[in-house]
Amino acid sequence: MSRSLLLFFAALAGACVSVSPVHARTVEFDLSTATVADIQAAMDAGALTSEKLVGLYLARIDAFDTKGPALKAFLHVNPRALEEARVLDAERKSRGPRGPLHGVAVVLKDVFDTYDMPTTGGYLPLKDVKPSKDAFVVRRLREAGVVILGKTNQSDWYAAPPIIAASTIGGNTLNPYDLSRTPGWSSSGTSAALAAVLGTIGLGSETGFSIRTPTSDGNLYGLASTSGLISRDGMMWSYVTGERGGPMARSVFDLAATLDAIAGFDTFDLWTAQSLGKMPEKRYVDFVDSRGLRAARIGVLKEAWDYGPIEPEVAELTEQALAVLPKAGAIVLRPVSLGLDLRQYLAANVGPSRWERVHAVNHYLARQGPEYPFKNAAELLLDHPGVPGRPADRESLVRPPDLDRDPEYRATLVGKAALQKAVLALMDEHRLDALVYPHRLRRAEKLGQPRPSNDIYNRTIQLSPITGFPALVVPMGLTPDGNPVGLEFLGRPWSEPTLVRLAAGWEATAGAVRILPSTTPALPGERFTYTPASTQP
Repeated sequence: MSRSLLLFFAALAGACVSVSPVHARTVEFDLSTATVADIQAAMDAGALTSEKLVGLYLARIDAFDTKGPALKAFLHVNPRALEEARVLDAERKSRGPRGPLHGVAVVLKDVFDTYDMPTTGGYLPLKDVKPSKDAFVVRRLREAGVVILGKTNQSDWYAAPPIIAASTIGGNTLNPYDLSRTPGWSSSGTSAALAAVLGTIGLGSETGFSIRTPTSDGNLYGLASTSGLISRDGMMWSYVTGERGGPMARSVFDLAATLDAIAGFDTFDLWTAQSLGKMPEKRYVDFVDSRGLRAARIGVLKEAWDYGPIEPEVAELTEQALAVLPKAGAIVLRPVSLGLDLRQYLAANVGPSRWERVHAVNHYLARQGPEYPFKNAAELLLDHPGVPGRPADRESLVRPPDLDRDPEYRATLVGKAALQKAVLALMDEHRLDALVYPHRLRRAEKLGQPRPSNDIYNRTIQLSPITGFPALVVPMGLTPDGNPVGLEFLGRPWSEPTLVRLAAGWEATAGAVRILPSTTPALPGERFTYTPASTQP
């Protein structure tokens, strides 16, 4: 072979090396679909920084929360968010990331104390009031390296506005999927913020249905955990024996990564001592498995269909969702039944929070410093001109419940224990990994409706908050008119690993049930391609 041909083939070989598939591979980043893992991969490759990520979210907040449809998801946006992101970027560069949440942005329902931002519960008398220190879960998130993007709107924690799901500071939050509807009740701002991609992950809290319903109405994944898994220290609460904070997210991995950061024992909330020895030895993200439904035994709870009114389009969407389970390899038993009129039972055995609320409020106030403007529940809850109070709060303050001996309160605890026993017996009988049912068989509530005079907690199935058993809501998709609805998996106590596994199997099988709302479209710069760190020369 001539020397000229040898040189030609050598040059050709060199050219092939320079454009080899390994080096030419690129990844597309899309803010609306990016998981925490996707964000970390882009940051590892140098294609994204926390500062840039936070800037993208702030641009969306300006475009869609402040302007545009004016969702009113936020009560307070952190003015130091970009500065905090730059500090985390410098730390990443010098020492590497702290973990999977390093540099991502969290939105917090405004019941979680933040020492550097107001914590109001949406309650006008607390406007601009800063607590003395961070809530336990907020401290945990900061230690994990998150940027707290802001505090979200909600149903008023202490007042009773005349319309549903409103606060006396921020009014109603709008549902980005349907601007004529709410995005759930109490954690509504977190729901809207995540649905509209105004942050990476979020926290909600639940007395009755305030993680699960906003999750369902926001087309999200949300976990109301086993009572005692997550500390309530520094969280406004009403339900001493059952209140829960929990993660809300756009993916199962993000939910699990958030749970890893916030779950666990806290000496300032000894209710969490129940979790000792019950948490998995592995991380919750280790249970994210795309085959998670395979061979799972799941019972479809008959009593869930007693919670009307039933909207036909939601019932049809539910049937389509339930059909996904056996296709993914699950063993589905339908129906399974508790053998009781669950709606009537729960109406007769109301949640203990009715008796515990004032005690919980006083406990929250006792952790605040001397500069806090309210020293006890009576000062906080009563006699603020122009702020509609709750008659039940006044009654409890006039005649404080005796939690040791009140016969009605003790009866609710007996009813709670009986329901726990019945649910576990049903699951044992059929050897179930979880019960499943539609979170509810209707779309989100319309804005501007009057606050119902009847017990709002009996309008949606309340197995999880009354029993304290964990429930994970996944998105079923959208009704023909574009409204999201969620499917709820209820597990045994401390079965969060199982629920994460089932939800991950659902996520991998159900297809594109999550879409960006048309009212909050992508903005310039939110989509780009980059070369992953592992394939860079």
